[in-house]
Amino acid sequence: MNKTVLVILAILIPPLAVFFKSGVGKDLLINILLCFVFYIPGIIHAIWVTTK
Repeated sequence: MNKTVLVILAILIPPLAVFFKSGVGKDLLINILLCFVFYIPGIIHAIWVTTK
C-alpha cells in the first residue's frame, strides 16, 4: 500500500493502518489498547508504525 494512504488511514482509523502495515501482532494489539485509552496516542503510534 502507498505510504501516503497509510498515513491518512492512520489518522482516520489507526488500528486498520497498523493492520495493513504489520498484520496481526503486538503492534496491532498495542495500537488497539492505545485507541481505547486515548485516541491521540493511537494515532501517533499508528503513524510511527506506518512510517518506520
